[in-house]
Amino acid sequence: MAGTESRTRAYRSELRQRQAVETRRRVVDAAIEVFSENGYQAATFAQIAQRAGVSIETVRKHGPKAALMWATVEVASMGVEGATLDFFDTERGAAVLQVRDPHDFAAFVGETMLAINAPSAGVWTAVVGAAQGDPELRSNLTERLAHIRSQAEHVLRLAAERGWLRTDVPFDELVEAVCVITSVETYVRFVHWDGKSPEAYEAFVARTIRDTILR
Repeated sequence: MAGTESRTRAYRSELRQRQAVETRRRVVDAAIEVFSENGYQAATFAQIAQRAGVSIETVRKHGPKAALMWATVEVASMGVEGATLDFFDTERGAAVLQVRDPHDFAAFVGETMLAINAPSAGVWTAVVGAAQGDPELRSNLTERLAHIRSQAEHVLRLAAERGWLRTDVPFDELVEAVCVITSVETYVRFVHWDGKSPEAYEAFVARTIRDTILR
């Protein structure tokens, strides 16, 4: 009898945890849409709740608004939450370790940046715009940009170890160039404003990495 009750409690606990995870993802996915469409300041918990099919109170539990904003950036760009997530701990990060040719490396960067920037462009643009008038968001944005730069540095060190990186330009300048080439802002300019296709953007990133970063 006691064993049955224990198994029942464990099952109910696992069910609640699974439901909590599913609710969290629904709220974040809805917030991605709302922030992308309305911007940070105009987005409301009520809009997110309606889109997610949950109560406003449920959305508030997943706040505050700034924290929810950053969760949307993480999920939209990497598919999971984790502000300090190491690129090499992701599926794509593991895949780059298998690349054995500089041409394939450049193509991989193009493909990866399209996969990251296309779904996150809306929320990233929203948070960058909001950061101009919000000191807390601006501070967080500075930290995120530093983390992105460190990830770019890790990837370029891999390329350097394999002898693919040009040596006539200081390493820090190559890192900075990669950050600009692969930034969300470059994607938005290329695709949203200049009207070029996502496929053209992917080819542009690959070609620019190959021509300016690699030997």
